[in-house]
Amino acid sequence: MRRPVFMNKPTLIPRFFNRETSWLAFNQRVLDEGANPHLPLLERLKFLAITASNLDEFFMVRVGGLKLLVAGQIRRRDLTGLTPHQQLEQVTQRVRQMVSEQYALYRTLASELAAQGLHLSESLAALSTEQRAWVAREFDERIFPLLSPVALADEHPYRPSGLLLHCAVRLAPAQEGGEPRLALVPLGPLVPRFLRVPHPTGAVYVPVEQLVAQQIGRFFGGGKVLECVPFRVTRNADIELREDLSPDLLAGMQELLDDRRDTACIRLEIHRSASRLLVNALAAHLRVDRADIYPVDGPLELRALLPLAQAEGFDALRDAPWIPVPSPAVNIKEPLFPQIAERDILLVHPYEAFDPVIRFLEEASDDPSVLAIKQVLYRTAPDSAIIEALIRAAQAGKHVTVLIELRARFDEARNIGQARRLEQAGAQVIYGVRGLKTHAKICLVVRRERQGIVRYVHFGTGNYNERTALLYSDVGLFTCAPDFGADASDFFNAVTGSSQPQALRRLDMAPFTIRTALLRQITDETVRAKNREKAQIMLKMNALTDEALIEALYAASRAGVKVRLNIRGTCCLRPGVKGLSENIEVVSIIDRFLEHARIFRFHNGGHERLFISSADGMPRNLDKRVELMVPILCPTARSRLQKILKTYFKDTAQAHRLLPDGTYRRCSLSEKESPCRSQRVLFDEAQVASKLFEQTKPTRLEPYRRNQPPRS
Repeated sequence: MRRPVFMNKPTLIPRFFNRETSWLAFNQRVLDEGANPHLPLLERLKFLAITASNLDEFFMVRVGGLKLLVAGQIRRRDLTGLTPHQQLEQVTQRVRQMVSEQYALYRTLASELAAQGLHLSESLAALSTEQRAWVAREFDERIFPLLSPVALADEHPYRPSGLLLHCAVRLAPAQEGGEPRLALVPLGPLVPRFLRVPHPTGAVYVPVEQLVAQQIGRFFGGGKVLECVPFRVTRNADIELREDLSPDLLAGMQELLDDRRDTACIRLEIHRSASRLLVNALAAHLRVDRADIYPVDGPLELRALLPLAQAEGFDALRDAPWIPVPSPAVNIKEPLFPQIAERDILLVHPYEAFDPVIRFLEEASDDPSVLAIKQVLYRTAPDSAIIEALIRAAQAGKHVTVLIELRARFDEARNIGQARRLEQAGAQVIYGVRGLKTHAKICLVVRRERQGIVRYVHFGTGNYNERTALLYSDVGLFTCAPDFGADASDFFNAVTGSSQPQALRRLDMAPFTIRTALLRQITDETVRAKNREKAQIMLKMNALTDEALIEALYAASRAGVKVRLNIRGTCCLRPGVKGLSENIEVVSIIDRFLEHARIFRFHNGGHERLFISSADGMPRNLDKRVELMVPILCPTARSRLQKILKTYFKDTAQAHRLLPDGTYRRCSLSEKESPCRSQRVLFDEAQVASKLFEQTKPTRLEPYRRNQPPRS
């Protein structure tokens, strides 16, 4: 059942939705996919785990930020007129309802999975004698040596790590009449969250806290254990580096990571079986308000169910994999640079493989004609082939400049490590731009050719991350058009040289021109509509919260512009209100891939303007980050991007329409229509195009020569 966005009840309908509750509505749509009976069971389990992971980050950042505002007695109101305290009350109420639904869904899925042979154990008593013996051996060999209890006392404070599972242990008094004792057992990152127990016809997964509770007496020398209950805390991660007090960004970020481990506890999740005495003692030690205690009826840390969704032996309970195919625009047997020189190349991930982007860096690192490589990195994979290629290029003596954003939240530690490796290899590493996060997705390769210096550029909407490229829906563009290459050089000169950027020829750059460029495009369509010309706007992005953009779209709607918005997550714009936004449609697509591409289309009197961007419609993207917006000029790339954008707006299978009251309703079909699933359409089209290319490409006879390896 859809739930309205909670808000105050003014006489007039508010013009905006609250950002926090709009995000919670997005997470509800993800949770609803977990409840979708038409999906395979393990796909539903995956969506449940994703909602839990999303909620963890929401608490650390958004709830943490609200708590800081409340603690600072800040009463600044949001777009809907709510104070931080009012927002926090609404968020808490909505989250409690969501957590209840998460665990209700967990119990449903556990029951249905058990019927298919995959058992999520609620008790060791359900195991056979042989299984219990196996579990005992595994505990002794793999788990017991890793655990160390910590006694809690005022003189020995202990601060549990955020999001790390612990067991709280209440011990009988050491002497008669004394106070009960409290101890914690941290279940460190190397402790498996679940043990897979052998089963004759399937598998049994046992939560590790059950094993710890069964063996807890071994940790306390025979002391009487009154109860042993799992819990975990969430700490406030909404702390930023004071750059004015930290001239060394690298050292400052390391201090920030240390500080984040010791911030206030803003959520205590604990199993519902815990006694009031234990909960009160733990809350007092952690200094947690009662409003921030969340008792749960099931295993804590539902995000840990995600690996179980990939359990071996249960392929029938999952969707068939969608394997990325080689793009027909790229011949994998030929060098990449001549292909880009011939035409712009648009890539659509993850339907088309991310390999050409990796090849772009690898060929550049090995090509003697390449003089320099410049790249922005925001989030990278742990074992990044892109980092390895950049290191190899630097070691080969090429001029390698990498702006690696150390302030990418929750990836700071990895980025620090990657930055050090790049520096050791001889690359010039820039840690970011003072006062701004650098979120642009750009890689520039400078190559010496017969006609002179040629600049090859890749622009993208997603990170240079091989792992997320398999999970996120993004687009990228290769080009060596002179204007784009010159703009790319000017961009890097500005962000690495602390200079005011020059006026760019084709690109728009935040925080300087993207906002004004978008507002200008919207205004142009508004003027055309007032002149009774055809006017349309289609925007696809992850979030829309910027007041100025929303007001411009309201003005466009009132003038008669047809505005279609595909907003995956947070949307503060209220569509469908007569006299305000009746010409605005907002849809959100939740499917197997995370929609991440930003694509903007303006009708422009029939001469359509198309852009891809790294930026969403949020103040932080437009004013507080370095972002890029890239026009698509190549006719072939334009035609394909237009078709992709229109496909998203045809979705009637996974799209949800935002209604004026803040609820989302799955798009409905007429009796004559067949459902359209946009991601399936894009996947099928990529498969067909790839196969057609393989069937029609000319066969070339290539003899082997001495000391010449075959092309791969």
